[in-house]
Amino acid sequence: MDLYREEILDHYKHPHHFGHLEHADLQFHDSNPFCGDEITLELKVEDGRVTDVAFSGHGCAISRASASLLSDEIIGKTVEELRGMHKEQVLDLLGIEVGPVRMKCALLSFKALKGAVWGLQEGASVDDD
Repeated sequence: MDLYREEILDHYKHPHHFGHLEHADLQFHDSNPFCGDEITLELKVEDGRVTDVAFSGHGCAISRASASLLSDEIIGKTVEELRGMHKEQVLDLLGIEVGPVRMKCALLSFKALKGAVWGLQEGASVDDD
């Protein structure tokens, strides 16, 4: 369990793909009003496949680590594969048990990903499936 906690802290302190993309093809901004976490996820897509990803915003260790781990996971996947992802896949990436209070934190980047690949407008409701 400590190994997973160390990995989460490492992703929190040194997140992968943190920043902005020039000319992103897909993007979505979402926030968790209960704790103040915010994320903007940007994707570069060529021939239906994610070639680059970036995220920006602020949040707790779980939120930022989840976004960092998810950003590593989605490069090379097709938009259709991303549309078929489920929240359990994201929770598995974290490798720790996430309680109900932290679930929205853990899934914020996933909600932003779903919003981006489904072409939703900011503020739209995104199903956590």
